[in-house]
Amino acid sequence: MTEPEAAPAAASAPDSRNLVMRIAAAAVLIPLAVAIAYAGGFLWAALVTLAAIGLFVEWLAIVGLAGAMRVIVPGVAALAIAGICFAFGRLDAALIVLAVGFVAVVAIAPERRNWAAAGFLYAAAAEIASVLVRLDSVKGFAALMFVLLIVWVTDSGGYFAGRGIGGPKLWPRVSPKKTWAGAIGGFAASLAVAIGFAVFDLGRIGPLLMLAGVLSVASQLGDLFESAVKRRFGVKDSSHIIPGHGGLMDRLDGFVAAVVVAALFGLLRGGADGVGRGLMVW
Repeated sequence: MTEPEAAPAAASAPDSRNLVMRIAAAAVLIPLAVAIAYAGGFLWAALVTLAAIGLFVEWLAIVGLAGAMRVIVPGVAALAIAGICFAFGRLDAALIVLAVGFVAVVAIAPERRNWAAAGFLYAAAAEIASVLVRLDSVKGFAALMFVLLIVWVTDSGGYFAGRGIGGPKLWPRVSPKKTWAGAIGGFAASLAVAIGFAVFDLGRIGPLLMLAGVLSVASQLGDLFESAVKRRFGVKDSSHIIPGHGGLMDRLDGFVAAVVVAALFGLLRGGADGVGRGLMVW
């Protein structure tokens, strides 16, 4: 084997190992997430709260505030207390606590105040939206699974389409590896999820296709947003907590954007206690 031939072979080995790690982590985390989503209630609120806290802490690490305990403590405390309120069905109390937490973070942040505030809003939005989508006792689980599946297939479809087809880059300055082929492949995969839900009589095909397309685009924009923030601060991964995936933000960036859009859409159609029906019933 010549030296030019050896270089690609050596480069592909880490990629193969990374793919194996991604698949192994997904094989453990996805069934666990689905089981907790199905249980709903306290368990789902607890998982969402832990994830929101992780997102906030990772965001602060990315923007250079990893050791700013005076910012971390009130932000984490607000997210945790809000999670307890959510678990007991007190949405009003949770929103008040998060509002107080936001004011505290903004007032106390010693530097990069705008970035600290943005990080808290990012985590709080993820927490609120994730709880609201699952809250509906009739269609909450179906709506949540729809969002999760859209995000997962958009990510997987984009990964394999991008690597298999290649072609022009989507936004090379922000995310050098993402291609238009990957974006289109992920979008097409999301439509397949909508068709599957319609086949199993979980919604009407037209609205589901529209919703799937919107959520897939939101998921991809959320991914690009996180990439832009990391590039702004010269960070590759938000952390290394998940093997093959990096940190929570690396794994949940698309979900955060998609679930927030889904919650807003469902809220407008079904109200605070009918977000699931607002998404799935037409």
